[in-house]
Amino acid sequence: MASAPDGKHLGLGVAATLLTATLLWFGTGLHPYWPLMWFAPLPVLLFANRASGRGTFCTAAVACALGNTNLWNYLHRDLGTPVASVLRIYALLGVVFALAVLLYRALLRRGAYWAALLAFPAFWVSFEYLLNLTSPHGTGGNFAYSQLNFLPFLQLASLTGPWGMSFVLLLTPAAVALAVHLRRSAPKQALHIAAVSFAVLAAVLLFGAARLAVPVSGESVKVGLVASDGPNEHVADEGPATDALLRAYADAVQILASAGAEVVVLPEKVGVTVDPTTESVDAQLQSLANQAHVRLVVGLVHVVPPAAGKAMKLKYNEARVYTPGAGVESYDKEHMLPPFESELTPGTSLRLLSSTNGAGTWGVQICKDMDFTQLSRRYGNSGAGLMLVPGWDFFSDWIQHGHIAIMRGVESGFSVVRSAKGGSMFVSDDRGRILAETRSDSAPFATLLVTVPSRHEPTLYPRWGDWVAWLALGLLACTLGLLRFTPKASVSGVKSAAP
Repeated sequence: MASAPDGKHLGLGVAATLLTATLLWFGTGLHPYWPLMWFAPLPVLLFANRASGRGTFCTAAVACALGNTNLWNYLHRDLGTPVASVLRIYALLGVVFALAVLLYRALLRRGAYWAALLAFPAFWVSFEYLLNLTSPHGTGGNFAYSQLNFLPFLQLASLTGPWGMSFVLLLTPAAVALAVHLRRSAPKQALHIAAVSFAVLAAVLLFGAARLAVPVSGESVKVGLVASDGPNEHVADEGPATDALLRAYADAVQILASAGAEVVVLPEKVGVTVDPTTESVDAQLQSLANQAHVRLVVGLVHVVPPAAGKAMKLKYNEARVYTPGAGVESYDKEHMLPPFESELTPGTSLRLLSSTNGAGTWGVQICKDMDFTQLSRRYGNSGAGLMLVPGWDFFSDWIQHGHIAIMRGVESGFSVVRSAKGGSMFVSDDRGRILAETRSDSAPFATLLVTVPSRHEPTLYPRWGDWVAWLALGLLACTLGLLRFTPKASVSGVKSAAP
């Protein structure tokens, strides 16, 4: 007689695992379908309402680990992450997700329903935030990036950064799971939890819709982007190879400038310059900027040989800026991609530029810099209204990684001009709307010409910083304390025995 209920319970656990894993697989990854992430945790949470601790842990851990295997080829093949390291990543994600679900379950069993509602998103957001502080990949993999196409919800980033988005994204299925569990034993409590949670979501979406409806005002600029893949996919060697490639790029720059481009952005690491011959490369590109009457932003690897008495040369991933009639300026990439850039020296300073009409401020970052919120917040607090970003992707991640930059613009109030080889070139405004985009392999030298707003939009997030992440950490501490001092209640419908 006991085998039938146990078999049924096991079947429910398997079903919950597969459903959550499937929703995570398609709701995140290289090409996320954003609606699915609003439901992804729900099967596991519903199962946790009645399951044992062991069954809950196994179900949640396996579901999360399986769902994240959608990035296996990207992590192992493209980024070169060893198999053992990829497996450790999946194990970590699975365990953390399972612990978050276990905390939800434990508080539910003690009758602390509001605490259970908050504990699940607080646990995961705390993990995302701490991982951001310690990982060389920053906010990469954050659940919030699954929602880049959900523009009303994306506007929340201007207040909270990615942390508020992840919190609301996980709060919603937790509320549904609690309401389903309490619908018979405590229907008023179920209604209150559902009403408050969906009121929060409604307020977020109303704020987003209102922000999207505000007309864009202020100055704008016509920007050009150019990128080349194929034989130019790799970094051109120093000397003749770099000179020849830059001359080829010059033809596309001239066309964009003649069509009205005021600034043209080339990709990251187009070629290599070694001092003292960097001066000749600068002269070549400065002459192009002067003749075409266009500002150029060019990604180059800049090598500085050892100075007298020093045995080590320095290598920088630079964006060199050439303004007609002005001196050369540069920005050194701050956040490197291991192991590919481990030998490069990180930069430490912002590069702020006066706009071409002198009415605003522009900034410069490079590729992976846009994975980190703090650098963009510094630019936002400096009044940047336009971010010029040379980049380089792995073809497969042109959406998953390339579009991360869109959220930085929403957070810190600037438009983004990102020109990447191995991916796409796009321009987005400070609401996260992609104004134009084209693949970098769409032509031998693919180009894009777009008029984009360049005024700074003040937002709360650069001023207040990661306040929601700290709130999540505080909520997590409170719920853990409540768990420690609250005895188990007799909760209807919760199975106490192991399945």
